[in-house]
Amino acid sequence: MRLSGKFAVVTGGSSGIGFAIAKAYVREGAEVGVVGSNPDRLESALASLGSGASAISADLATEEGVKTVIDAIAAAHRTIDTLVNNAGRTFLAPFETVERADYEALMALNVTAPYFLTQGLLPHMRVPGASVINLSSYFADKNIPGRPSSPYSISKGAMDALTKTLAFELGPRGIRVNAIAPGTTQTQMRRNTVENLPPDEREALERYVEASYPLGRIGKPEDFAGLAIHLASEEAAWTSGAVIAVDGGYTCG
Repeated sequence: MRLSGKFAVVTGGSSGIGFAIAKAYVREGAEVGVVGSNPDRLESALASLGSGASAISADLATEEGVKTVIDAIAAAHRTIDTLVNNAGRTFLAPFETVERADYEALMALNVTAPYFLTQGLLPHMRVPGASVINLSSYFADKNIPGRPSSPYSISKGAMDALTKTLAFELGPRGIRVNAIAPGTTQTQMRRNTVENLPPDEREALERYVEASYPLGRIGKPEDFAGLAIHLASEEAAWTSGAVIAVDGGYTCG
């Protein structure tokens, strides 16, 4: 097992891509601290993950939530081998309709939370050898007709920049920082977003997305687990500052 004896913190780990990564980490021998804001989903995730997992209930969109996670790790005297900054939300709306409150809520979870959570957990990371894995998105570099995404794209572009700057700054300490940039993935968050579209736009979007992927389908949460294991393991000992697309070839075109 490639992660035997390691401890990982996975934010947004009770569902979607985060849960798939947490599940893969437990399977590879790691202990996992799953961070989530929904108590019911956390309880369900722990029941599925078994004895190799623990939960931290916190709303990372708030300063108090970030502090809750940092304090919990400090109180447990845990040394972190891997931090996966996965928690985030999508907000798609035409540029001229975006409200400041929606913009700031998105940035709080997608940008501010990973920034200050990583900063706060830095003293608890195994040095050298710790790995930070950020979840970015193809939206940082590519746009889709009918899906106006300026706030979300900005947030994921910021995640790419954070990945590269932290890789440069923390590298001398022996801490690796990389990002996974998923393509369209079948998660509840995506379903919620698509269901809010008018029926004709929803159908057009589904046709466009599925026809645009060279591998002929959109992603599943499990499609990212293998790379997340690799980046957390010694196999990636010289990989840092990379933003790796996992998108079925979508961004090749």
